Amino acid sequence: MKYQSIDLEKKAAYTVAELMAAAAKTAPKACGIDNVETVVLDGKEKDDLTVEMRKIAKDPWADFFKRDAANVDSSHCIVLIGVKDSPIGTPGRDFCGLCGLSDCAETKKVGARCAFNIADLGIAVGSAVSIAADHRIDNRILFSAGMAALSIGVFPKDVKTCFGIPLSTSSKNIFFDRDSTLP
Repeated sequence: MKYQSIDLEKKAAYTVAELMAAAAKTAPKACGIDNVETVVLDGKEKDDLTVEMRKIAKDPWADFFKRDAANVDSSHCIVLIGVKDSPIGTPGRDFCGLCGLSDCAETKKVGARCAFNIADLGIAVGSAVSIAADHRIDNRILFSAGMAALSIGVFPKDVKTCFGIPLSTSSKNIFFDRDSTLP
Protein backbone atom coordinates (compact mmCIF):
# COMPACT_ATOMS: atom_id res chain seq x y z
CA MET A 1 0.00 0.00 0.00
CA LYS A 2 1.20 3.49 -0.81
CA TYR A 3 0.73 6.33 1.70
CA GLN A 4 0.88 9.95 0.57
CA SER A 5 2.73 12.50 2.69
CA ILE A 6 -0.37 14.66 3.22
CA ASP A 7 -2.29 11.71 4.69
CA LEU A 8 0.58 10.72 6.96
CA GLU A 9 1.03 14.31 8.17
CA LYS A 10 -2.66 14.60 9.02
CA LYS A 11 -2.57 11.27 10.85
CA ALA A 12 0.49 12.46 12.80
CA ALA A 13 -1.38 15.61 13.88
CA TYR A 14 -4.29 13.53 15.20
CA THR A 15 -1.92 11.18 17.02
CA VAL A 16 -0.25 14.17 18.64
CA ALA A 17 -3.67 15.59 19.60
CA GLU A 18 -4.36 12.34 21.46
CA LEU A 19 -0.99 12.53 23.20
CA MET A 20 -1.66 16.18 24.11
CA ALA A 21 -4.96 15.18 25.75
CA ALA A 22 -3.09 12.56 27.78
CA ALA A 23 -0.42 15.10 28.76
CA ALA A 24 -3.08 17.57 29.92
CA LYS A 25 -4.74 14.82 31.97
CA THR A 26 -1.52 13.68 33.63
CA ALA A 27 -0.17 17.20 34.32
CA PRO A 28 0.15 17.99 38.05
CA LYS A 29 -3.01 19.34 39.69
CA ALA A 30 -3.47 21.36 42.90
CA CYS A 31 -4.41 19.10 45.82
CA GLY A 32 -4.69 16.23 43.31
CA ILE A 33 -8.07 17.59 42.15
CA ASP A 34 -8.59 17.26 38.40
CA ASN A 35 -10.79 20.05 36.99
CA VAL A 36 -9.17 20.01 33.53
CA GLU A 37 -11.21 19.00 30.46
CA THR A 38 -9.88 18.36 26.94
CA VAL A 39 -11.73 18.21 23.62
CA VAL A 40 -10.43 17.84 20.05
CA LEU A 41 -12.40 19.27 17.13
CA ASP A 42 -12.19 18.78 13.39
CA GLY A 43 -14.64 18.84 10.49
CA LYS A 44 -18.00 20.52 11.05
CA GLU A 45 -17.34 21.15 14.76
CA LYS A 46 -14.10 22.95 13.91
CA ASP A 47 -15.96 24.94 11.25
CA ASP A 48 -18.61 25.90 13.82
CA LEU A 49 -15.82 27.16 16.07
CA THR A 50 -14.34 29.39 13.35
CA VAL A 51 -17.79 30.75 12.47
CA GLU A 52 -18.15 31.82 16.11
CA MET A 53 -14.63 33.28 16.12
CA ARG A 54 -15.55 35.42 13.10
CA LYS A 55 -18.76 36.56 14.81
CA ILE A 56 -16.79 37.66 17.86
CA ALA A 57 -14.29 39.40 15.53
CA LYS A 58 -16.99 41.93 14.62
CA ASP A 59 -16.39 43.56 18.00
CA PRO A 60 -13.72 46.26 17.48
CA TRP A 61 -11.57 44.94 20.33
CA ALA A 62 -11.57 41.41 18.84
CA ASP A 63 -10.59 41.92 15.20
CA PHE A 64 -7.64 39.53 15.67
CA PHE A 65 -10.17 36.68 16.05
CA LYS A 66 -10.61 36.61 12.24
CA ARG A 67 -6.85 36.11 11.76
CA ASP A 68 -6.90 33.31 14.34
CA ALA A 69 -9.98 31.77 12.70
CA ALA A 70 -8.07 31.57 9.41
CA ASN A 71 -5.29 29.71 11.24
CA VAL A 72 -7.78 27.26 12.73
CA ASP A 73 -9.33 26.77 9.26
CA SER A 74 -5.88 25.86 7.92
CA SER A 75 -5.19 23.40 10.75
CA HIS A 76 -5.94 19.67 10.77
CA CYS A 77 -7.65 19.85 14.15
CA ILE A 78 -7.73 21.91 17.31
CA VAL A 79 -7.12 20.76 20.87
CA LEU A 80 -9.21 22.68 23.41
CA ILE A 81 -8.21 22.56 27.06
CA GLY A 82 -10.48 24.08 29.66
CA VAL A 83 -10.86 24.10 33.41
CA LYS A 84 -13.93 23.81 35.57
CA ASP A 85 -14.69 26.73 37.85
CA SER A 86 -14.39 24.96 41.18
CA PRO A 87 -12.50 26.79 43.94
CA ILE A 88 -10.11 24.43 45.70
CA GLY A 89 -8.86 26.27 48.78
CA THR A 90 -6.06 24.61 50.70
CA PRO A 91 -6.14 21.42 52.79
CA GLY A 92 -8.15 22.01 55.94
CA ARG A 93 -9.30 25.48 54.83
CA ASP A 94 -11.87 26.76 52.36
CA PHE A 95 -9.63 29.58 51.20
CA CYS A 96 -6.07 30.48 50.26
CA GLY A 97 -6.53 34.12 49.28
CA LEU A 98 -4.69 33.80 45.96
CA CYS A 99 -7.75 34.98 44.03
CA GLY A 100 -7.82 38.13 46.16
CA LEU A 101 -11.07 37.32 47.94
CA SER A 102 -11.73 36.33 51.53
CA ASP A 103 -12.78 32.71 50.92
CA CYS A 104 -13.94 30.21 48.29
CA ALA A 105 -17.62 30.96 48.93
CA GLU A 106 -17.05 34.63 48.07
CA THR A 107 -15.04 33.58 45.00
CA LYS A 108 -18.02 31.57 43.75
CA LYS A 109 -20.52 34.27 44.72
CA VAL A 110 -18.83 37.02 42.69
CA GLY A 111 -17.82 34.74 39.80
CA ALA A 112 -14.08 35.09 40.29
CA ARG A 113 -11.74 32.34 39.11
CA CYS A 114 -9.83 30.12 41.51
CA ALA A 115 -6.08 30.73 41.19
CA PHE A 116 -5.42 27.01 41.58
CA ASN A 117 -7.79 26.17 38.69
CA ILE A 118 -6.12 28.74 36.44
CA ALA A 119 -2.63 27.52 37.40
CA ASP A 120 -3.70 23.93 36.69
CA LEU A 121 -4.97 25.01 33.26
CA GLY A 122 -1.66 26.72 32.49
CA ILE A 123 0.33 23.65 33.51
CA ALA A 124 -1.94 21.39 31.43
CA VAL A 125 -1.65 23.64 28.37
CA GLY A 126 2.14 23.80 28.81
CA SER A 127 2.35 20.02 29.05
CA ALA A 128 0.21 19.64 25.93
CA VAL A 129 2.15 22.07 23.75
CA SER A 130 5.42 20.46 24.83
CA ILE A 131 4.13 17.22 23.29
CA ALA A 132 3.36 19.04 20.03
CA ALA A 133 6.81 20.64 20.06
CA ASP A 134 8.51 17.31 20.80
CA HIS A 135 6.80 15.86 17.70
CA ARG A 136 7.49 18.93 15.52
CA ILE A 137 3.80 19.70 14.98
CA ASP A 138 3.25 23.43 14.50
CA ASN A 139 0.86 24.92 17.02
CA ARG A 140 -0.11 28.10 18.82
CA ILE A 141 -2.05 28.74 22.00
CA LEU A 142 -5.15 30.80 21.15
CA PHE A 143 -7.25 32.64 23.71
CA SER A 144 -9.63 33.50 20.87
CA ALA A 145 -10.43 29.87 20.05
CA GLY A 146 -10.99 29.14 23.73
CA MET A 147 -13.38 32.04 24.11
CA ALA A 148 -15.34 30.94 21.03
CA ALA A 149 -15.45 27.33 22.27
CA LEU A 150 -17.01 28.48 25.53
CA SER A 151 -19.46 30.68 23.64
CA ILE A 152 -20.82 27.79 21.54
CA GLY A 153 -20.95 25.31 24.42
CA VAL A 154 -18.17 22.91 23.48
CA PHE A 155 -17.61 22.21 27.18
CA PRO A 156 -20.02 21.66 30.07
CA LYS A 157 -21.28 24.88 31.68
CA ASP A 158 -18.92 24.55 34.68
CA VAL A 159 -15.87 24.99 32.40
CA LYS A 160 -15.30 28.75 32.46
CA THR A 161 -11.77 29.21 31.08
CA CYS A 162 -10.32 27.59 27.96
CA PHE A 163 -7.51 27.86 25.42
CA GLY A 164 -7.35 26.37 21.93
CA ILE A 165 -4.29 24.84 20.30
CA PRO A 166 -4.64 24.27 16.54
CA LEU A 167 -2.26 21.74 14.97
CA SER A 168 -0.72 22.09 11.53
CA THR A 169 1.79 20.19 9.42
CA SER A 170 2.73 22.52 6.59
CA SER A 171 6.11 23.33 5.13
CA LYS A 172 5.92 26.81 6.70
CA ASN A 173 4.55 27.42 10.17
CA ILE A 174 1.16 29.08 9.57
CA PHE A 175 1.14 30.61 13.05
CA PHE A 176 3.99 33.04 12.32
CA ASP A 177 4.06 35.99 9.91
CA ARG A 178 0.27 35.96 10.14
CA ASP A 179 -1.77 38.45 8.15
CA SER A 180 -3.93 40.46 10.54
CA THR A 181 -5.99 41.85 7.63
CA LEU A 182 -7.58 38.50 6.74
CA PRO A 183 -11.35 38.66 6.25
